[in-house]
Amino acid sequence: MSAILHVNASPRYANSESLQLARHFIDSVHAAEEETFEVETLNLFDDGALPTFGRTAAAAKMAVFSGQDQTPEQITAWESARAVFDQFASADAYVFNIPMWNAGVPYVLKQWIDIITQPGWSFGFDPEKGYRGLMEGKQAVAIHTSGVYAPGVPAAFGNDFSSTFFADWLNFVGIEDAMHVRFAPTVLNGDVDGTRKVAEAELTAAAPVFAGKLSSVGAFELVGE
Repeated sequence: MSAILHVNASPRYANSESLQLARHFIDSVHAAEEETFEVETLNLFDDGALPTFGRTAAAAKMAVFSGQDQTPEQITAWESARAVFDQFASADAYVFNIPMWNAGVPYVLKQWIDIITQPGWSFGFDPEKGYRGLMEGKQAVAIHTSGVYAPGVPAAFGNDFSSTFFADWLNFVGIEDAMHVRFAPTVLNGDVDGTRKVAEAELTAAAPVFAGKLSSVGAFELVGE
């Protein structure tokens, strides 16, 4: 069965515009195909959702890449990070809902990215050719929301280092089949409902293609078995 990993980067849950749009898209994907897709949601702001990646984990990483033995504490830290990556890598497709925080992504999303973006896991490196993403063949939809910022507003109303950073990261790890949908602004807007409906329509229209690609992945896996 094809699997979707839904990464929720908002702590607002029922009050989150980005989360509501992500759920709308996932429901639309399910409605587009008779096949059932497995969906796992990672709520990044839940207590214990992510391990810390500090001094011990960094030392564990350097021990791995320098061929040194890890201490028991480092082994535990590295295995905890690997478990987060394995959850990411095991999915066939991704849905991200990302509210803009201070022109960037929420800090827990950056923490998640820093945990899973390790050489030999999500990317490789060649001294002559440079970096290469290792997550090819997967697709993603990223939903971006912001309260005041919207494309085309004067600089006094904010800048977007959120969607640009995230699009670059997806490409870096090899997820080139990515769609970005924006609902903005969610606050400084005379027609919030109208703007939301535009985003919903864009997601609804994208769902059949997304679902079709997932079905193809599932069929390929069955043939491979």
